[in-house]
Formats: sequence, C-alpha cells, structure tokens
Amino acid sequence: MNFQPKKRYDLQDMRQIIKILRSPEGCPWDREQNHHSIRNNFIEETYEAVEAIDTENPTLLCEELGDVLFQVLFHCQLEEETDRFSFDDIVDGVAKKMIERHPHVFGCVQAANVEEVLQNWDAIKQESKHRNSGTKVLQSVSPALPALMRAAKVQKKAQQAGYPLEQDPAAADPQQAGALLMQAVRAVRAAGLEPEQVLSEEVESYIRGFAEWEAVSKDTAQDCVEKEKDL
Repeated sequence: MNFQPKKRYDLQDMRQIIKILRSPEGCPWDREQNHHSIRNNFIEETYEAVEAIDTENPTLLCEELGDVLFQVLFHCQLEEETDRFSFDDIVDGVAKKMIERHPHVFGCVQAANVEEVLQNWDAIKQESKHRNSGTKVLQSVSPALPALMRAAKVQKKAQQAGYPLEQDPAAADPQQAGALLMQAVRAVRAAGLEPEQVLSEEVESYIRGFAEWEAVSKDTAQDCVEKEKDL
C-alpha cells in the first residue's frame, strides 16, 4: 500500500484514501458496500450537518460537512470502479448547470431582484429537464424526501400553477400550526397507521388530482380558442 501520512490532506488525498479502503488490501467493510447499503448513512450525515447549521456550531459543521463529502466521494468511487462516471464528470456537470442557471451572471439575461433570479432558475430547470406540464413538475419532487417536506413543496408548486386552494384549517401562528400537525399524527396513529406512509400516499393522490385539474383546464382553454376562431 503506497500511502504516506501527511500533516494536512487535500481532496486528492481523500480520493486516494477511499480507493485504498476499497482495494483488496483495504477494509473488508468498505469493500462490501454499495450505493444501497450506505444510503441511510448519507441521509444521517446530511441531517447531522443540518443540525450543526441549526445550532450555529462552526466546529461541528466543519466536521459534518467532511462526513457528507466522504459520502459523496465514496459513491463516486463506486461508480468509477464500473466506469459509468467519474468525479470529474460530477464536477463538470454541476459546473455547467450553475453556469446555465445563472444567465444573469454568466450571460446577458437581466435579473433585477431575487424573485426574478428564482423565476429564471425555475424556468431554465423545467426546460432543461423537459417538464412541459405542471403535473411533470409536481412528479419531479423527489419521493425520497420526508413526506411532510415533499407535501409542502408539491403544494407550493401546485399553487404557483394556479391550482385552487382547499379550505385551510385555522392555524394563525406557528404554535397552532404545530399543534394541528401533532393532532393529525395522533389521529393517524390512533387508526393504527404510519403517518409518513399515509402522507406519502396523500401526496400522490394530490398530484393525481392536480393532473386531472390541469387536463380539464387545458381542454377548457382549447375550447375557448376554438370558439373564438368560429366567431
């Protein structure tokens, strides 16, 4: 094993360390891992980094970001071993994405404020991913997200598309809103159901309802166009 300890290591050193861990001379545990076996590790390390942000602990954040970076590099190493993509491909892809989605910085598009920046970002994202309907936009919200987070994102995108709001229960402040969520969890648990699963299924039902509404809206708009042509 050709590895020399150093006082300070850089990114290339870290990549080399992971290659050694995965090598026949490396660690038996690391050699056995795949994307699925360390999936939850990725999630846990990310949440621990979020905790460091929430507690405004820079020392902990430095450590936890290192753990997240290790996860990224480990997954990358798994792919490099199969020649499907490399670390350089990852860097190239995200660099191109950032340049493409910041035309107000790297191009000639004007953006007067943050709202216009976000509008441009979202429009470019949907076009690049060929999401030509609101339904596809909602379906693109990752099912791997926690159900509550996904529900909020799906609702926000639906309402941006003009989806009618349902009657909202009263929740005038954060404390009332939190109590409302806790009551919903208690009700679901009392029914012998798993809240996360129930909400995940409801999000899927919500997206189906949006798709039906969108289809009707498009048909109505097309009918109006045809009637105007006949006048």
